Amino acid sequence: MPNEHETVGAYALGILDDAEATAFEAHLATCEWCAQQLDELAGMEPMLAALADLPGAGTPAIGESLSARPSPRVVEKLVDEVAERRARKRRRNFYMVAAAGALIVSGPFVAVATTAGDGGDGGDGGGRTSQTLAANPAKDVFDKTPDKVSATDPGTKVSATVALEEKTWGTGTVLELKNVTGPQKCSLIAVGKNGERETVTSWSVPDWGYGLPDAEADKGKQPLYVQGGAAFEPNEIDHFQVMTFDGKLLVEVDA
Repeated sequence: MPNEHETVGAYALGILDDAEATAFEAHLATCEWCAQQLDELAGMEPMLAALADLPGAGTPAIGESLSARPSPRVVEKLVDEVAERRARKRRRNFYMVAAAGALIVSGPFVAVATTAGDGGDGGDGGGRTSQTLAANPAKDVFDKTPDKVSATDPGTKVSATVALEEKTWGTGTVLELKNVTGPQKCSLIAVGKNGERETVTSWSVPDWGYGLPDAEADKGKQPLYVQGGAAFEPNEIDHFQVMTFDGKLLVEVDA
């Protein structure tokens, strides 16, 4: 049997025997190039039939052989298989584009902060250095919220500031936490004037801590900003507590 890609013409003309046709059909089911060639060659049938009817152009038997085409059942099967392969390819491309879009949309936003050079003898000509900083949506909300309450515990030295914003569903909060060491897990608790307690939000403090002025790593010097919400209305809250998961009170903030 000749090269499978070269057999598409003979298959379109219907001159392969049963074994050859069966072998080529199996190849065609996985070869888009041959499927495309078969589509193009299928348009030659009327021309071949016309040539077969010309005087001296051959016998009707040869014309019928040249103008033969695969049976409807085989054609339907091949079309379905090729269509399914193309559909899978389109779906795969779509998912890849969607995944790339999701990474762009949900990935961290980045801001470039520019700080002035010291202008000394460092040889940088008093130029400016660029530093890439990750934007913090919680800090943005914290900075824009005017209603804030703060406290520092005299024993633990942990400082907390809670920004409060009235919502239709209760109270939105953003906590700024400083001078807390890790590792440990903590929660912000809202205590109502009626004595009820609600967990507003919780988080994990890494080894390097948050808001520590003497931290070795810069990330340990940065405060923690975390958002949450309570079902209480703002005027129903008596105070907030920052507590560890094992029940230790780190700081209490009056509302």
